[in-house]
Amino acid sequence: MSFLTNLFSKKEITINTNEDFWKWFAANSKTFYAVIKSRKRFKEDFFDKLSQKLDELKVGYFCQTGMLNENTVELILTAEGTIKNMAFVEDLVADAPEIPGWKFTAHKPEMGIDRLAINARGYTFNKDNLSFYADEIVGCPDEISLVVAHNELTAENQKEISIGIYIFLDNYLGEIRSNTTIDDLRILPKSETTEELIPIEKLKSYLIWREKEFTEEYNNMVIDISEHQHVSMGATLSNGSPLLAAINTDLLKWDNKASHPWILKFEMSFNGSAHNGLPDSQTHKLLCEIEEEVELQFKDFNGHLYLGRETSEGVRTIYLACNEFRDCSRIAHKVVEQYKPFIDIIYDIYKDKYWQSLSQYGGY
Repeated sequence: MSFLTNLFSKKEITINTNEDFWKWFAANSKTFYAVIKSRKRFKEDFFDKLSQKLDELKVGYFCQTGMLNENTVELILTAEGTIKNMAFVEDLVADAPEIPGWKFTAHKPEMGIDRLAINARGYTFNKDNLSFYADEIVGCPDEISLVVAHNELTAENQKEISIGIYIFLDNYLGEIRSNTTIDDLRILPKSETTEELIPIEKLKSYLIWREKEFTEEYNNMVIDISEHQHVSMGATLSNGSPLLAAINTDLLKWDNKASHPWILKFEMSFNGSAHNGLPDSQTHKLLCEIEEEVELQFKDFNGHLYLGRETSEGVRTIYLACNEFRDCSRIAHKVVEQYKPFIDIIYDIYKDKYWQSLSQYGGY
Protein backbone atom coordinates (compact mmCIF):
# COMPACT_ATOMS: atom_id res chain seq x y z
CA MET A 1 0.00 0.00 0.00
CA SER A 2 1.41 3.38 -0.96
CA PHE A 3 2.20 6.20 1.46
CA LEU A 4 -0.67 8.31 0.08
CA THR A 5 -3.15 5.46 0.51
CA ASN A 6 -2.01 4.93 4.10
CA LEU A 7 -2.30 8.64 4.86
CA PHE A 8 -5.85 9.11 3.59
CA SER A 9 -7.18 5.80 4.91
CA LYS A 10 -6.92 7.17 8.43
CA LYS A 11 -10.16 8.25 10.08
CA GLU A 12 -10.47 11.97 9.55
CA ILE A 13 -12.27 14.53 11.65
CA THR A 14 -15.37 16.30 10.38
CA ILE A 15 -14.62 19.90 9.51
CA ASN A 16 -16.92 22.23 11.48
CA THR A 17 -14.72 25.27 12.12
CA ASN A 18 -11.84 27.14 10.50
CA GLU A 19 -9.59 25.71 13.20
CA ASP A 20 -10.66 22.16 12.27
CA PHE A 21 -9.86 22.85 8.63
CA TRP A 22 -6.38 24.22 9.25
CA LYS A 23 -5.49 21.40 11.65
CA TRP A 24 -6.45 18.92 8.94
CA PHE A 25 -4.58 20.89 6.28
CA ALA A 26 -1.43 21.24 8.38
CA ALA A 27 -1.39 17.48 9.02
CA ASN A 28 -1.47 16.89 5.25
CA SER A 29 0.56 19.89 4.08
CA LYS A 30 3.81 18.03 3.33
CA THR A 31 2.01 15.47 1.19
CA PHE A 32 0.03 18.18 -0.62
CA TYR A 33 3.25 20.11 -1.22
CA ALA A 34 4.86 17.07 -2.82
CA VAL A 35 1.81 16.43 -5.02
CA ILE A 36 1.69 20.02 -6.32
CA LYS A 37 5.44 20.24 -6.90
CA SER A 38 5.48 16.93 -8.79
CA ARG A 39 2.29 17.77 -10.73
CA LYS A 40 1.29 14.10 -10.46
CA ARG A 41 -2.23 12.93 -9.49
CA PHE A 42 -3.09 16.55 -8.65
CA LYS A 43 -6.86 16.05 -8.92
CA GLU A 44 -7.06 12.78 -6.98
CA ASP A 45 -4.53 13.48 -4.24
CA PHE A 46 -5.02 17.20 -3.70
CA PHE A 47 -7.95 18.94 -5.38
CA ASP A 48 -10.67 16.35 -4.65
CA LYS A 49 -9.62 15.96 -1.01
CA LEU A 50 -9.32 19.69 -0.39
CA SER A 51 -12.66 20.43 -2.08
CA GLN A 52 -14.41 17.85 0.10
CA LYS A 53 -13.10 19.44 3.29
CA LEU A 54 -13.93 22.97 2.11
CA ASP A 55 -17.50 21.83 1.37
CA GLU A 56 -17.77 20.36 4.86
CA LEU A 57 -16.79 23.74 6.27
CA LYS A 58 -19.04 25.84 4.02
CA VAL A 59 -20.43 25.29 0.55
CA GLY A 60 -19.20 27.96 -1.84
CA TYR A 61 -15.44 27.85 -1.26
CA PHE A 62 -13.15 27.17 -4.23
CA CYS A 63 -9.39 27.12 -4.72
CA GLN A 64 -6.53 27.67 -7.14
CA THR A 65 -2.98 26.61 -6.49
CA GLY A 66 0.48 26.40 -7.99
CA MET A 67 4.17 26.97 -7.23
CA LEU A 68 4.71 30.62 -6.34
CA ASN A 69 8.46 30.05 -6.56
CA GLU A 70 10.80 27.09 -6.29
CA ASN A 71 10.10 26.57 -2.59
CA THR A 72 6.60 27.94 -1.98
CA VAL A 73 3.10 26.80 -2.95
CA GLU A 74 0.40 29.47 -3.09
CA LEU A 75 -3.13 28.38 -2.24
CA ILE A 76 -5.72 30.94 -3.34
CA LEU A 77 -9.11 30.51 -1.70
CA THR A 78 -11.93 32.14 -3.61
CA ALA A 79 -15.71 32.62 -3.53
CA GLU A 80 -15.75 32.72 -7.36
CA GLY A 81 -17.53 36.08 -7.30
CA THR A 82 -20.30 35.15 -4.83
CA ILE A 83 -20.57 38.27 -2.69
CA LYS A 84 -22.10 36.67 0.40
CA ASN A 85 -19.17 34.22 0.72
CA MET A 86 -16.31 36.69 0.29
CA ALA A 87 -16.06 37.72 3.95
CA PHE A 88 -15.88 34.08 5.02
CA VAL A 89 -13.06 33.38 2.58
CA GLU A 90 -11.16 36.28 4.13
CA ASP A 91 -11.87 34.98 7.64
CA LEU A 92 -10.64 31.51 6.69
CA VAL A 93 -7.36 32.85 5.31
CA ALA A 94 -6.93 35.15 8.32
CA ASP A 95 -7.17 32.09 10.57
CA ALA A 96 -4.49 30.17 8.63
CA PRO A 97 -1.42 29.17 10.64
CA GLU A 98 2.15 29.55 9.42
CA ILE A 99 2.95 26.39 7.46
CA PRO A 100 6.44 26.04 5.92
CA GLY A 101 6.38 26.07 2.15
CA TRP A 102 2.88 27.56 1.85
CA LYS A 103 1.35 30.98 1.20
CA PHE A 104 -2.41 31.45 1.62
CA THR A 105 -4.29 34.17 -0.26
CA ALA A 106 -7.91 35.31 -0.06
CA HIS A 107 -9.50 35.96 -3.48
CA LYS A 108 -7.88 35.88 -6.88
CA PRO A 109 -5.33 38.73 -6.85
CA GLU A 110 -4.91 41.31 -9.58
CA MET A 111 -2.25 40.76 -12.21
CA GLY A 112 -0.11 43.15 -14.19
CA ILE A 113 -1.57 43.79 -17.63
CA ASP A 114 1.76 43.29 -19.43
CA ARG A 115 2.07 39.65 -18.38
CA LEU A 116 -1.61 38.78 -18.53
CA ALA A 117 -2.85 36.66 -21.41
CA ILE A 118 -5.82 34.37 -20.97
CA ASN A 119 -6.44 31.46 -23.33
CA ALA A 120 -10.00 30.15 -23.04
CA ARG A 121 -12.44 28.39 -25.31
CA GLY A 122 -10.01 28.67 -28.23
CA TYR A 123 -9.55 32.44 -27.97
CA THR A 124 -6.92 34.75 -26.50
CA PHE A 125 -7.67 37.69 -24.21
CA ASN A 126 -5.02 40.35 -23.64
CA LYS A 127 -4.34 44.09 -23.78
CA ASP A 128 -4.02 43.97 -27.57
CA ASN A 129 -7.51 42.67 -28.40
CA LEU A 130 -9.68 44.12 -25.61
CA SER A 131 -10.97 47.66 -25.15
CA PHE A 132 -13.77 49.43 -23.25
CA TYR A 133 -15.73 52.59 -22.59
CA ALA A 134 -18.03 53.78 -19.80
CA ASP A 135 -21.72 53.83 -20.66
CA GLU A 136 -23.66 56.53 -18.81
CA ILE A 137 -27.10 55.57 -17.48
CA VAL A 138 -29.63 58.40 -17.37
CA GLY A 139 -30.79 59.05 -13.81
CA CYS A 140 -28.08 56.82 -12.30
CA PRO A 141 -24.90 58.93 -12.24
CA ASP A 142 -23.14 56.68 -9.71
CA GLU A 143 -23.71 53.49 -11.68
CA ILE A 144 -20.52 52.09 -13.23
CA SER A 145 -21.69 50.63 -16.51
CA LEU A 146 -19.09 49.36 -18.94
CA VAL A 147 -18.99 48.19 -22.52
CA VAL A 148 -16.13 45.80 -23.32
CA ALA A 149 -15.21 44.89 -26.90
CA HIS A 150 -13.09 42.02 -28.23
CA ASN A 151 -11.57 42.15 -31.69
CA GLU A 152 -12.88 38.70 -32.67
CA LEU A 153 -16.36 38.87 -31.13
CA THR A 154 -19.23 37.75 -33.39
CA ALA A 155 -22.78 36.59 -32.86
CA GLU A 156 -21.59 33.00 -33.20
CA ASN A 157 -18.88 33.11 -30.50
CA GLN A 158 -20.64 35.48 -28.08
CA LYS A 159 -20.80 32.88 -25.27
CA GLU A 160 -17.17 31.78 -25.56
CA ILE A 161 -15.83 35.33 -25.79
CA SER A 162 -18.00 36.51 -22.87
CA ILE A 163 -16.71 33.73 -20.61
CA GLY A 164 -13.13 34.62 -21.53
CA ILE A 165 -13.68 38.32 -20.82
CA TYR A 166 -15.05 37.61 -17.34
CA ILE A 167 -12.04 35.40 -16.61
CA PHE A 168 -9.71 38.13 -17.90
CA LEU A 169 -11.33 40.82 -15.73
CA ASP A 170 -11.13 38.64 -12.61
CA ASN A 171 -7.40 38.22 -13.17
CA TYR A 172 -6.64 41.76 -14.34
CA LEU A 173 -8.68 43.63 -11.73
CA GLY A 174 -8.60 41.01 -8.99
CA GLU A 175 -11.67 39.16 -7.79
CA ILE A 176 -12.84 41.81 -5.32
CA ARG A 177 -12.66 44.84 -7.63
CA SER A 178 -14.03 42.89 -10.60
CA ASN A 179 -17.12 41.75 -8.68
CA THR A 180 -17.84 44.70 -6.40
CA THR A 181 -17.01 47.80 -8.45
CA ILE A 182 -18.62 47.18 -11.84
CA ASP A 183 -22.40 47.55 -11.69
CA ASP A 184 -23.24 46.59 -15.26
CA LEU A 185 -21.20 45.03 -18.06
CA ARG A 186 -22.11 44.65 -21.72
CA ILE A 187 -19.94 42.78 -24.19
CA LEU A 188 -20.21 43.98 -27.79
CA PRO A 189 -18.45 43.54 -31.13
CA LYS A 190 -16.52 46.63 -32.18
CA SER A 191 -19.02 47.25 -34.98
CA GLU A 192 -21.82 47.82 -32.42
CA THR A 193 -20.00 50.17 -30.05
CA THR A 194 -21.21 53.76 -29.93
CA GLU A 195 -18.35 55.55 -28.13
CA GLU A 196 -14.62 55.83 -28.64
CA LEU A 197 -12.93 52.68 -27.36
CA ILE A 198 -10.25 52.96 -24.67
CA PRO A 199 -7.38 50.46 -24.24
CA ILE A 200 -8.30 47.87 -21.58
CA GLU A 201 -5.07 48.63 -19.70
CA LYS A 202 -6.64 51.94 -18.58
CA LEU A 203 -9.67 50.25 -17.00
CA LYS A 204 -8.09 49.69 -13.59
CA SER A 205 -7.14 53.35 -13.12
CA TYR A 206 -10.61 54.40 -14.28
CA LEU A 207 -12.28 52.18 -11.68
CA ILE A 208 -9.96 53.37 -8.91
CA TRP A 209 -10.87 56.98 -9.77
CA ARG A 210 -14.59 56.15 -9.72
CA GLU A 211 -14.23 54.32 -6.39
CA LYS A 212 -12.46 57.30 -4.84
CA GLU A 213 -15.07 59.70 -6.17
CA PHE A 214 -17.89 57.53 -4.85
CA THR A 215 -16.31 57.14 -1.40
CA GLU A 216 -15.75 60.89 -1.03
CA GLU A 217 -19.38 61.62 -1.89
CA TYR A 218 -21.07 59.00 0.29
CA ASN A 219 -18.67 58.14 3.11
CA ASN A 220 -20.50 57.95 6.49
CA MET A 221 -23.83 59.00 4.97
CA VAL A 222 -26.68 58.43 7.48
CA ILE A 223 -30.43 59.00 7.60
CA ASP A 224 -32.83 59.18 10.54
CA ILE A 225 -35.62 56.67 9.90
CA SER A 226 -37.11 56.76 13.41
CA GLU A 227 -40.25 58.57 12.22
CA HIS A 228 -40.62 56.75 8.90
CA GLN A 229 -43.82 54.83 8.28
CA HIS A 230 -44.08 51.35 6.77
CA VAL A 231 -47.00 51.35 4.35
CA SER A 232 -49.01 48.15 4.08
CA MET A 233 -49.89 47.13 0.53
CA GLY A 234 -51.79 44.34 -1.15
CA ALA A 235 -51.91 43.05 -4.71
CA THR A 236 -52.97 40.08 -6.73
CA LEU A 237 -50.41 38.33 -8.93
CA SER A 238 -51.13 37.25 -12.49
CA ASN A 239 -51.81 33.69 -11.28
CA GLY A 240 -54.38 34.94 -8.75
CA SER A 241 -52.16 34.59 -5.66
CA PRO A 242 -52.27 37.41 -3.11
CA LEU A 243 -49.18 39.46 -2.27
CA LEU A 244 -48.92 41.39 0.99
CA ALA A 245 -46.17 43.90 1.66
CA ALA A 246 -45.08 46.43 4.29
CA ILE A 247 -42.52 48.88 2.84
CA ASN A 248 -40.77 51.99 4.14
CA THR A 249 -41.94 54.21 1.29
CA ASP A 250 -40.38 57.29 2.93
CA LEU A 251 -36.97 55.65 2.66
CA LEU A 252 -37.54 54.69 -0.98
CA LYS A 253 -37.75 58.43 -1.76
CA TRP A 254 -34.29 59.12 -0.30
CA ASP A 255 -31.93 60.86 -2.74
CA ASN A 256 -28.80 59.18 -1.37
CA LYS A 257 -29.67 55.51 -1.92
CA ALA A 258 -26.26 54.90 -3.51
CA SER A 259 -24.64 55.34 -0.08
CA HIS A 260 -26.17 51.94 0.80
CA PRO A 261 -25.60 50.07 -2.46
CA TRP A 262 -25.87 46.49 -1.18
CA ILE A 263 -29.25 44.77 -0.90
CA LEU A 264 -29.52 42.00 1.66
CA LYS A 265 -32.47 39.71 1.04
CA PHE A 266 -33.78 37.01 3.37
CA GLU A 267 -36.22 34.42 2.00
CA MET A 268 -38.20 32.18 4.36
CA SER A 269 -40.20 29.39 2.72
CA PHE A 270 -43.24 27.82 4.37
CA ASN A 271 -46.25 25.70 3.48
CA GLY A 272 -48.96 28.18 2.53
CA SER A 273 -51.17 25.77 0.58
CA ALA A 274 -54.01 26.00 3.09
CA HIS A 275 -54.07 29.81 3.05
CA ASN A 276 -53.60 30.72 -0.60
CA GLY A 277 -49.85 31.10 -0.21
CA LEU A 278 -49.99 33.01 3.09
CA PRO A 279 -48.84 31.70 6.50
CA ASP A 280 -51.05 30.17 9.17
CA SER A 281 -51.08 31.79 12.62
CA GLN A 282 -48.23 29.71 14.05
CA THR A 283 -46.00 30.31 11.04
CA HIS A 284 -46.91 34.01 11.05
CA LYS A 285 -45.74 34.22 14.66
CA LEU A 286 -42.40 32.62 13.75
CA LEU A 287 -41.96 34.93 10.75
CA CYS A 288 -42.59 37.98 12.93
CA GLU A 289 -40.03 36.70 15.45
CA ILE A 290 -37.41 36.35 12.70
CA GLU A 291 -38.22 39.81 11.38
CA GLU A 292 -37.78 41.28 14.85
CA GLU A 293 -34.43 39.50 15.18
CA VAL A 294 -33.31 40.86 11.81
CA GLU A 295 -34.24 44.41 12.83
CA LEU A 296 -32.41 43.90 16.14
CA GLN A 297 -29.23 42.65 14.48
CA PHE A 298 -29.18 45.16 11.62
CA LYS A 299 -29.28 48.62 13.14
CA ASP A 300 -29.56 51.65 10.85
CA PHE A 301 -26.79 53.51 12.71
CA ASN A 302 -24.43 50.65 11.80
CA GLY A 303 -25.05 51.11 8.11
CA HIS A 304 -28.09 48.89 7.63
CA LEU A 305 -31.51 50.18 6.58
CA TYR A 306 -34.61 48.01 6.92
CA LEU A 307 -36.64 48.50 3.73
CA GLY A 308 -39.56 46.19 4.33
CA ARG A 309 -41.05 42.78 3.58
CA GLU A 310 -43.36 41.01 1.17
CA THR A 311 -45.24 37.72 1.46
CA SER A 312 -46.68 35.60 -1.33
CA GLU A 313 -46.79 32.03 -2.63
CA GLY A 314 -45.32 30.47 0.49
CA VAL A 315 -42.36 32.86 0.82
CA ARG A 316 -41.71 35.78 3.20
CA THR A 317 -38.97 38.07 1.86
CA ILE A 318 -37.21 40.73 3.95
CA TYR A 319 -35.16 43.49 2.29
CA LEU A 320 -32.40 45.62 3.80
CA ALA A 321 -30.00 48.13 2.23
CA CYS A 322 -26.42 48.09 3.55
CA ASN A 323 -23.38 50.30 3.12
CA GLU A 324 -21.01 47.30 2.96
CA PHE A 325 -21.21 43.55 2.36
CA ARG A 326 -18.75 41.91 4.75
CA ASP A 327 -20.31 42.46 8.19
CA CYS A 328 -23.84 42.05 6.88
CA SER A 329 -22.77 38.66 5.39
CA ARG A 330 -21.51 37.49 8.76
CA ILE A 331 -24.58 38.70 10.65
CA ALA A 332 -26.99 37.26 8.08
CA HIS A 333 -25.28 33.87 8.29
CA LYS A 334 -25.76 33.83 12.07
CA VAL A 335 -29.47 34.64 11.71
CA VAL A 336 -29.91 31.86 9.15
CA GLU A 337 -28.11 29.34 11.38
CA GLN A 338 -30.23 30.42 14.36
CA TYR A 339 -33.55 29.75 12.62
CA LYS A 340 -32.55 26.98 10.20
CA PRO A 341 -33.92 24.25 12.53
CA PHE A 342 -37.38 25.85 12.41
CA ILE A 343 -37.85 27.09 8.84
CA ASP A 344 -36.24 26.96 5.41
CA ILE A 345 -34.35 30.28 5.32
CA ILE A 346 -31.70 31.56 2.92
CA TYR A 347 -30.12 34.94 2.19
CA ASP A 348 -28.42 36.71 -0.68
CA ILE A 349 -26.48 39.96 -1.14
CA TYR A 350 -26.31 41.85 -4.41
CA LYS A 351 -25.30 45.28 -5.70
CA ASP A 352 -28.20 47.65 -6.42
CA LYS A 353 -27.15 51.29 -5.95
CA TYR A 354 -30.57 52.72 -6.72
CA TRP A 355 -32.66 49.93 -5.11
CA GLN A 356 -34.22 49.15 -8.46
CA SER A 357 -35.20 45.69 -7.27
CA LEU A 358 -37.87 47.41 -5.16
CA SER A 359 -38.96 49.88 -7.84
CA GLN A 360 -42.44 48.31 -7.91
CA TYR A 361 -43.02 50.02 -4.57
CA GLY A 362 -42.01 53.48 -5.81
CA GLY A 363 -39.02 55.71 -5.21
CA TYR A 364 -36.76 54.88 -8.17
